[in-house]
Amino acid sequence: MKTIDEKIAAFLAAPAFGVAGASKNRDKYGNKVLRCYQLNDRKVIPINPVEAEIEGVACVKSVSELPAEVQSLSIITPPQITDKVVEQAIAKGIKHVWMQPGAQSATAVAACERAGVNVIADGSCVLVVLGYRDH
Repeated sequence: MKTIDEKIAAFLAAPAFGVAGASKNRDKYGNKVLRCYQLNDRKVIPINPVEAEIEGVACVKSVSELPAEVQSLSIITPPQITDKVVEQAIAKGIKHVWMQPGAQSATAVAACERAGVNVIADGSCVLVVLGYRDH
């Protein structure tokens, strides 16, 4: 069993990151997480079914449209949406899933564990780990 630090290190080692629940609203966590990756010089792709771009980055409409280099997925969605996002992530072959606090779903965590996906859903926040500061 990996420690949470080992899980986080594996998640952050990916060449690119997806953000499910990305938002144009700068007050929402779906926007802050996206900007946090940008501030840390990480390649990031926002997932939003209606927006064309967020923070200057072209959006994809669903997890299934993410490029292959995206191996880690941050999820900032309500738990019932998280379940659907995780189904898509497993089908896509995403290796690492980080459910932000409030997005966790026991069903989604169990699905990740069954599929062998590295899952972080213990209340850890990518904004804290990467040292995000709102400017």
